[in-house]
Order: sequence, then structure tokens, then C-alpha cells
Amino acid sequence: MFDRYDPRDDDPRDRGDSQERSRGARGGRERAGGRNEDGGAFGRHVDLPRGPERELVRERKRSYELNGRESEAIATIAAFRVVQVSDVQKMLDHGRGERSAQKSLEHLRDSGLLERIPLERRDEDVVVLTDRGRDLLDANRRDHAGEHRQAFYAGLRKPRELTHDFQVYRACRDAEAEIRDQGGRVRRVVLDYELKREYQQFLQERNRGRADSTGRPDRTPEEVAAWTRDRDLPYEDNRVHFPDARLDFEDRDRQAQHLDVEVVTPHYRGAHAAAVASSGFRCHGVGLRGQTSGGRGGRGFDPRLAEEMLG
Repeated sequence: MFDRYDPRDDDPRDRGDSQERSRGARGGRERAGGRNEDGGAFGRHVDLPRGPERELVRERKRSYELNGRESEAIATIAAFRVVQVSDVQKMLDHGRGERSAQKSLEHLRDSGLLERIPLERRDEDVVVLTDRGRDLLDANRRDHAGEHRQAFYAGLRKPRELTHDFQVYRACRDAEAEIRDQGGRVRRVVLDYELKREYQQFLQERNRGRADSTGRPDRTPEEVAAWTRDRDLPYEDNRVHFPDARLDFEDRDRQAQHLDVEVVTPHYRGAHAAAVASSGFRCHGVGLRGQTSGGRGGRGFDPRLAEEMLG
């Protein structure tokens, strides 16, 4: 997914730097039972319940009841925009069994916080957050000093790319497991929408506010190259290459790092495949010989995969 920008993606409510809304009545109160669990990589960005029992949470005039697993699930779905139902059930299970996870999923849907999107096969259905779900997260944001905000998404943008997009969560889940095994900790995920939006803002910066602007960017290749170097993005053949997602994390020494993740499918061919092969991204193969589509043992890019894509 390179150099492909759609202005329809530029919903200001998706931006991580959007204005914070009212936090409602929570005020950072102590959790039920005195628990103060971590909340996970994405739940840590919101002040919502983290314990095993459901608690009352508010957003403006609406109120909901959530427990820690449900809070983390809606934050994770919002961070990745779309997640497959089976993956959400695993988030909600946590040793309580499939029936309990299904009840939690139905509770979130019946509460109006998420929507189930049917695909051709029911076992491939996906979920997205509703506007009400994102409102709840925004109203209960928790900022961390010195950190960028986690962007939260709602709704479905590109139905034709669903089978690709729900794999982004799985690719990042596998990468996060490896980071955690090495003593690191993921702090947030940045999707390609955000990276491409920032790039477009850079290209159009000199045109902003000018009545005589043609709308065409006037950045030189040298300026673009400098921009990509500052953000550690590949720039080859006068093209910027964007990963599907970037994981910001702290390593075991608490140093800030990032890992770029790309979902690779059998449709990758020619120049596109060659660019992926040379990008340095951590590639997650889907439906490719010699590659697994998930699991904790997800691997990095195999040169033989490049041969298969280019063949």
C-alpha cells in the first residue's frame, strides 16, 4: 500500500492530535476492587474500567457498563479500525470461555459501541467501532506526557479492502508478541492513513491559505527525501513507501523504537512486490507459500517470498 492517498480518509476526528473532549464523571477514580491493571497497549490511552467486573462509564448524556476486557477490546478495535470477530472473541475470552466472550461481544454490540460487518462466510465477519464507541473513547482519553496520542477510528471506509485490512491487526499482534518477548512494550500503533495524511500536509504546506495556489505540490525530491529520512520511511525511485502500520514501542532499555509492518498477499507483483522486498518492513504473509498468516511465531521477511511475489 504505497503512495495511495484518499482525501475521504481525512476525517479530522480520526486525528491523534484532536481536541480532547469532556471526560464525563470518571475523573480518574480508583478501579473496583482497588485494581489498577495496565489496560494493554491501547486501553492505556483511555480512562476506562480495567478490572473483571463491569463499571458504569459516561459520555455526555449516555452511560455504559464495561469491564476491563471490554474496555481494551473497543480501544484495540478503534486503533486498527477493523478487526475480525474471531480475534475480538479471543480478546474477550481471557480464560472465561467462548460463551462468556460471545456474551461480551453481544453486550458491546447491543450497547451501540460496535457494529458487526458480515462477509461472505460468517466465520470471517469483522467488527468496527461505531461513532458512539469512538465518542466514549474520546470522552475518556488519558494523555501521557511526552507521548503522541493514539488515533481512534470508527466506521468502515474501504469495504473492498476488508480482507486485507483485518490482517493488519493480526500482523501487529504477532509483532507485538515478539517485542514483548524481547522485553519491549508497544505504546501505540500508527496506521498508513496517518502517515499518508502527514505526507500530504507536508506536500501542501506552501499552498495552504494561498488564493493563487494551483493545488499542486512544489516540493523538490531533495525535500521529500529529507522528510522521509526524518521519519525513517523508504524513498526509492521518487516514491515514498508507507507500511500498513507502524508500532511505536519501548525496548527493554526503555529506548523509543518503531517497527513498520506490512501485510503481503499473493496479489503483490512486479514493482510493488520489489518495493516491499527492499523496504525493510516486517512482512506478514497471507496465503503465500512458506509463510504463516498468524500466531506468536510470525516471521520477518523471507527472501524466498520476494522470489514468489516477483515470479
